Amino acid sequence: MEKGRVLLAVTGFHPQRWRELLSAEREVVLEPDGASDPSITYAVVWKQKPNLLSSLPNLRAIFSIGAGVDHIFADPGLPDVPIVKVVADNLTQYMTEYVVWRVLDHHRQGMLYQAQQKKKTWHEPPQRPAGDISVGIMGLGNLGRAAASVLLSLGFAVNGWSRTERPMKGVSTYAGEAGLIPFLNATDILVVLLPLTARTQGIVNYSLLKELRRRNGLGGAVLINAGRGRLQKDADILRALDDGTLKEASLDVFEVEPLPRTSPLWAHPKVFVTPHAAATSDPVHLVPIMLRQMAAYERGEKLDNLVDREAGY
Repeated sequence: MEKGRVLLAVTGFHPQRWRELLSAEREVVLEPDGASDPSITYAVVWKQKPNLLSSLPNLRAIFSIGAGVDHIFADPGLPDVPIVKVVADNLTQYMTEYVVWRVLDHHRQGMLYQAQQKKKTWHEPPQRPAGDISVGIMGLGNLGRAAASVLLSLGFAVNGWSRTERPMKGVSTYAGEAGLIPFLNATDILVVLLPLTARTQGIVNYSLLKELRRRNGLGGAVLINAGRGRLQKDADILRALDDGTLKEASLDVFEVEPLPRTSPLWAHPKVFVTPHAAATSDPVHLVPIMLRQMAAYERGEKLDNLVDREAGY
């Protein structure tokens, strides 16, 4: 196979560093030479323009810059070529750090202590051991399993829910529609790491949150969403916080991003907001993986970490 050129098509951040690193081994362009450019063999994308890839006759594979691939499936002209999702040690590490940080902060009453500090209140609330707290992870892929492993090492009880059976040592696992309610009923801190698909869009709604365990050592149920923003209904989360269904929430993603300045989530006393920063894609780590995959594919080897088009992730 000839190398061909790489199309770098990204929206929402500057492509320069990605282009520099890809250019070490490949010729990189930001736009094709016409709708049917025959020189382009790979596309590295994030929220590419609709139909940009549809007529490229020699396109061999599409690489996603981020962990999610819903932005690729949003393209009505998506060609029938392999799609490669990001799996990288540093991205997994970043997400694990975020999940463990937020779980520990809620477990150790971080929001309460912040409120007490503002009032100059010296008061120590009761503290339960980690083993009394059940963390439920929705999504037991690479990211979910890595976070579960660290939480187990800290002594937390860990549950896991996925679309299909995904056994993991030390984790109480549940699967499918039949397992969802039992999973939620056994969970004190819900961590959402699901991919966004037609089936999961809006899954974190009021009905789901009502099923979480509220009588626990935390004094209520907690939500942490570091997956995708459209997995959740922002208004339902606010309702759950205001009526006590949820005690607290840490949200890294939102239905609309950037989170509008008018959103009540910004100033809600029970909400911790981060700007979709749980696991930032770093080109220094990700580009070499992409280049290795391209070279291997040209040697006749199989691509790794392919997206299942039917499942959507």
